[in-house]
Amino acid sequence: MSFSQPIRLVPHGLRNGSAVDRRKVNYLRISITDRCNERCLYCMPEKYAGWVPRDELLSYEEILAIVKVGVSLGFRHFRVTGGEPLVRPGVVGFVERLIGLPGVETVSLSTNGTRLPELAEGLWKAGLRRVNVSLDALDPQRYREITRGDIDPVLEGIELCRKLGFSSLKINTVLLRNRNEEEIWPLAKFAASRGLVIRFIELMPVTRSDMLAEENFFSVEEAKRSLEKYDRLEPVNLKLGLGPAKYFRLARLGGIVGFIGAISDSRFCDGCNKMRLTADGKLRPCLGDHAEWDLKPCVRPALDRVRLKECWEAALAAKPLAHSFREGYQPGRVMTAIGG
Repeated sequence: MSFSQPIRLVPHGLRNGSAVDRRKVNYLRISITDRCNERCLYCMPEKYAGWVPRDELLSYEEILAIVKVGVSLGFRHFRVTGGEPLVRPGVVGFVERLIGLPGVETVSLSTNGTRLPELAEGLWKAGLRRVNVSLDALDPQRYREITRGDIDPVLEGIELCRKLGFSSLKINTVLLRNRNEEEIWPLAKFAASRGLVIRFIELMPVTRSDMLAEENFFSVEEAKRSLEKYDRLEPVNLKLGLGPAKYFRLARLGGIVGFIGAISDSRFCDGCNKMRLTADGKLRPCLGDHAEWDLKPCVRPALDRVRLKECWEAALAAKPLAHSFREGYQPGRVMTAIGG
């Protein structure tokens, strides 16, 4: 999708058809690479090789120029993602510069954790305090079946982040029927014993449309019932971060568990505050909608701030009221290419 004419934007009250969108959109997830050193079932097809040529990826300077315009439009919160962001050279320096931009209030990072043993200390020194780590199983064999990777460096990285004192360290687990149902309680105990928050996340049909098939999809309600076999879930009114998770406390263990039900929760999109920037420069208002605005012509070969702001405004104004995942959505790009 391209944009050529400026439009009027109603800040934080954007019209979409006859409805008025009252959501305050102030959170950008920035993918800095589509590459990853794992190959998770829900993110990257087994034989996928559609990597963006490296010269088509945004440079760090280009990303920062885009962020500055976002800040001028009210964006205050940013998350660095991939692919796996920690495989891109120079990521620590980029995170430090992003944290230092005027108007940026929070910066966080999502990672599979495999490179945290090498980079956590540098990220800490750069000023990062918020990290989410993907962990879909504790059993090494199950972990390998889901991610094609090795769990040992992930666990080592989590412990290092705890030792360093990251103020927000969360575990993210994607629910997969016939893959990790038996891991739900062990993962909850693992997180609780370390004072970590864990979130269980429903599959979304981003990489493959068949992910919502009965043999794959495991709802957050089923995950709750699985946990309630061992402990009582008590609803808690917590806002831990900027996402849509609904949180509960395990009455006996005391741990905090979140649930993200993009498919089963009919009101999931009501408070959505985020947009995504892909590694190749596409601004995407909604993960579950194909519309994208190409920002690369606004920053390359030279920065055009006026045009860049116009594209930002157009994407904001077009943010849909809800995703299309329940409407026979067919993936256009795999998750690793869109960004986490």
